[in-house]
Amino acid sequence: MPSVRALIAEDEPVLRRELVELLARLWPELEIVAQASDGVAALRGLEAFGPAIMFLDIQMPGLSGIEVARQAAGRCHIVFITAYDQYAVTAFDEGAVDYILKPVTAGRLATAVARVKAKLAMPPRDLSRLLSELGGGNGARAHLRWINSAQVRVR
Repeated sequence: MPSVRALIAEDEPVLRRELVELLARLWPELEIVAQASDGVAALRGLEAFGPAIMFLDIQMPGLSGIEVARQAAGRCHIVFITAYDQYAVTAFDEGAVDYILKPVTAGRLATAVARVKAKLAMPPRDLSRLLSELGGGNGARAHLRWINSAQVRVR
């Protein structure tokens, strides 16, 4: 069986190195074909190596992990690795293989590896709708809407 190819995009060198080391222990057959420190390099790696899996930090210079995932939609499985938890449920609902919060632990990454292995037999999901929500179009955040208390009468 041919090895599974992966790309890791993380702008923090220490975190990227730790992720590579953890993956090597947890999934020795995984071939990490590229490591990127920014979104532009991640896109170049996607085009050059055609990985089956991308481990993407969401907040990176150049292009965000969301923008990279938009380009990879339907071409490879996506695992988000980020310090931001607010989109995790939506990520799963839309088909992201996993959403790992930093700091990454061996146990949590082992769970993600098991999920990825189970998904490899299926074609990657198109995450376009999720990515639109995560990216907010131009990066603007959605604002909460409040009921004006002056319009509500209490008896």
